[in-house]
Amino acid sequence: MKLPDKVFTYALKPALFMLLLIPFLQLGWGLWQETLGANPLEAVIRSLGDWALRILLITLAVSPIRRLINWGQLLRLRRMLGLYAYFYATLHLFGYLWFEQFFDWEEIWYDITERPFITVGMVAILLLTPLAITSTKGMIRRLGKNWKRLHLLVYPIAMLSVLHFFWMVKLDISEPVIYAVILAVLLGERVINAMRK
Repeated sequence: MKLPDKVFTYALKPALFMLLLIPFLQLGWGLWQETLGANPLEAVIRSLGDWALRILLITLAVSPIRRLINWGQLLRLRRMLGLYAYFYATLHLFGYLWFEQFFDWEEIWYDITERPFITVGMVAILLLTPLAITSTKGMIRRLGKNWKRLHLLVYPIAMLSVLHFFWMVKLDISEPVIYAVILAVLLGERVINAMRK
């Protein structure tokens, strides 16, 4: 399966770009229209984190789906997905620093050292940052084989992100459990594929 390059470049990629932007636009609209509930800032922070995790899992799903349907071009969408995951994760972090802590660095440091779900969240975004920085074609060329080794960090990042969500939720753990199962399936598929090779 192969789409013409012009269709892929001028139709599919822009469509995906706009699709991934919709949650951000919806949150902005919700803030403006005051439809995000009694605590809109908390809703924004939570939703940004949710979308960061969802898009990260979609990014990890690209390779298995490509193997399943034999569509090599799908890999060309992976970088955009990964950068969008970082975009939402960064906004999630910024929302926490600003709306929850008002850039009180002493309180932020206390949270990082004393609240495990904050600790693993911070580690996840710190590990995600070099992946975003090295996502350009130039960096891929410069790093060579080391680029692939560096980007293996996406697996512990995904695990830490699911754990962050799991520890953050106090009562209903159904959603983080769903994400954990999805991640387990995606990682399991990779193990099975590696064993076959």
